[in-house]
Amino acid sequence: MDPEMTAPEGAEEHLSSEQRQPSTPEERPEGPGEGSLEHAAPGAGDLAGAHDAGADSHGSHAHGEDAHEENAADAAVEDAQPSPFEKVPAALQPALQRRGFTELSEVQSAVLAADSGASDLRISSQTGSGKTVALGLVVARVLVEPRGDRGPDVLVVVPTRELAQQVSTELRWLFADLEDTIVASVTGGTPIFQDKNTLRNEPRVLIGTPGRLVDHLTNENLDLGNARELVLDEADQMLDMGFREDLETILDATPGERRTHMVSATFPPGIERLAERYQRDPVSVEGTALGEANANIEHIGHLVQRSDRYTALVNLLLLAGEERVLVFVERRSDAAQVATMLSEDGFSALPLSGELAQSQRNHTLAAFRNGRATILVATDVAARGLDVPDVTTVIHTSPPIDPEVYTHRSGRTGRAGQTGRSILLAPPNRRRKLSYLLADARVELEWRPLPPAAEVEAVLQERFRAKLGAELDKALQKEPKAVLLEHANSLLEEYEGPRLVAALLARLGEKRRAKARDVGGGSGHGNERYDSQPRGDRYDQGSVSAPGMVRFFINWGSLKGANPSKVLAQVCRRGNVQGSDVGAISIHPNATTFDVHEGVAMEFEKNAGQRDERNPTTMIRRDRGPTGAGGPRRGGGRRGGFRRRRRR
Repeated sequence: MDPEMTAPEGAEEHLSSEQRQPSTPEERPEGPGEGSLEHAAPGAGDLAGAHDAGADSHGSHAHGEDAHEENAADAAVEDAQPSPFEKVPAALQPALQRRGFTELSEVQSAVLAADSGASDLRISSQTGSGKTVALGLVVARVLVEPRGDRGPDVLVVVPTRELAQQVSTELRWLFADLEDTIVASVTGGTPIFQDKNTLRNEPRVLIGTPGRLVDHLTNENLDLGNARELVLDEADQMLDMGFREDLETILDATPGERRTHMVSATFPPGIERLAERYQRDPVSVEGTALGEANANIEHIGHLVQRSDRYTALVNLLLLAGEERVLVFVERRSDAAQVATMLSEDGFSALPLSGELAQSQRNHTLAAFRNGRATILVATDVAARGLDVPDVTTVIHTSPPIDPEVYTHRSGRTGRAGQTGRSILLAPPNRRRKLSYLLADARVELEWRPLPPAAEVEAVLQERFRAKLGAELDKALQKEPKAVLLEHANSLLEEYEGPRLVAALLARLGEKRRAKARDVGGGSGHGNERYDSQPRGDRYDQGSVSAPGMVRFFINWGSLKGANPSKVLAQVCRRGNVQGSDVGAISIHPNATTFDVHEGVAMEFEKNAGQRDERNPTTMIRRDRGPTGAGGPRRGGGRRGGFRRRRRR
């Protein structure tokens, strides 16, 4: 059975506050609702009461008739009002109502208004806007018709496994009432034989990642000859991740008369070229513009030197308490290191990155959803499409590279009408640049000083006293066991009461997490420090490649606009490799190093070493270490990640 066919936790986590219908009497507005029986009954009851009392006043009787006519007129007006689901296919309306929808989101209404049933769509909408349901409303047209002979009628291509799981879950409940409609997914990281069993069930709606779909096409496990609706979700991210050739292979395997829809936060030139080649007279649809999906989020910024980021992170997590927090880091290696360090400091933290096998990723996300882990440390790519309810805080340990990345990160909180916080840690010299980036994202961020250690400790002590008081009140409602009462009396006879209680409280306090630390104080009583960007103009390799990987060098760094997604796209294109063949990527001011799987390293070196017409001045070669450094330092060092501080 496909492990991704499980239902999500939190039935209403994808609804906005306007879409969610009150489910309890306390949540419903006072008084009868419009068009309800309670609304109509008082008028009828009043008239009946007047009649039974034998009211013979003509004026009173006329007044009652007028009131009755007014109520009837009001009811007629209400009945004449169009349903919010008027344009939704009839077969899907019960599913929306069961889910608690009372109205459609902006992007859902926009696609229904623009979709004629024959046009290709370009949908631009931000994270958390309800675009997955919008896609379902569009492609449902073919699902109410007889299905094709073989293969899926609807294919949705997404960049990551997490997004595939989210889309699958959403479309399953939306299409639950459609006959002969199985929704399934195939993604990298799952066994091929499992995918084969999934495809043998002939799903009518298939969601998949580019690499795995190409694998099944190559091995003739998948036939797309009858696909009538094809969706490229997060198309810009798939191009950035180097999936252009895979996408072209998939598109070429589908019939020419299909409809092709593209969903993307932005439509840069690469997406425009792909759209021009594969779409026919597309209709552009804009849902929520950049920044609009973050209306329920409080945006806070703290200026922190790179060497103090881990200390700042610990303080913020201490203040968050038991809340669910998502921490963003730059690289996969950072995710593992930060999660390990936080665990050593007493936090319940787990990493999420592309290095994890699918079973590990599922276990990690399950632990985060059910509360076994309250902190998830993730990379941008691994968290794309992540939809976990009740994430109250997102912490950016490094500045985002563009407005879309910031919107995506912060959009993991403040979902389903809830409020959230997005906290950005940034070095002081990046403040001006970030102000432009945030303005492009239409985000109003408030810069605040970091709370000092004394303030954090005061909050923790107050929280500890409140929690202890509540537990004591509950415990004292029960009669203590005689043996415990006897032991307590003997302790009070032997020790002074206040000192005894203080000692017991100290024992309880020992179980608490790490202590708050002053940022920039140089106290030295910490653990490791997060310093993800080496100083100086030369890159610093710092450590050898991971086992089974070969390190390469490209003379393109952050000062010239390099970021992990752009580097990955160029590396995959020039070296003719898949994104899964590329390991850790380390961005430095003037250069970048990255790992390539040793099984494809020789062929990659041959392809990537040729002069590139698009980037003739950019050179890719095997890494020889920093100039004048005598090659890489063995046995650790640092590669722009965390470095361990000696405890004092």
